[in-house]
Amino acid sequence: MMMTKTKGMKRVESDFGEKLETLMPRLINDYGMSQAADTMGISKASIGYWCMKLGIERRTVALIPGQRIEIRGTPRVEGS
Repeated sequence: MMMTKTKGMKRVESDFGEKLETLMPRLINDYGMSQAADTMGISKASIGYWCMKLGIERRTVALIPGQRIEIRGTPRVEGS
């Protein structure tokens, strides 16, 4: 189900020239939640809410030295 994006969401998409569905995971993975929110010019509460509304899953993983994690699958965003 597609949600209607708010004016704020549309502004961020326009500012970055990228859909939130791809922009937010990239920024969150590169910078973390707080810095991603600052980069987009939104509050920390908003980034969490937007993730929830857009179905963006966030996971935290702690690894011991020498461990690694592998993420499989090809990201697919409909409408892009």
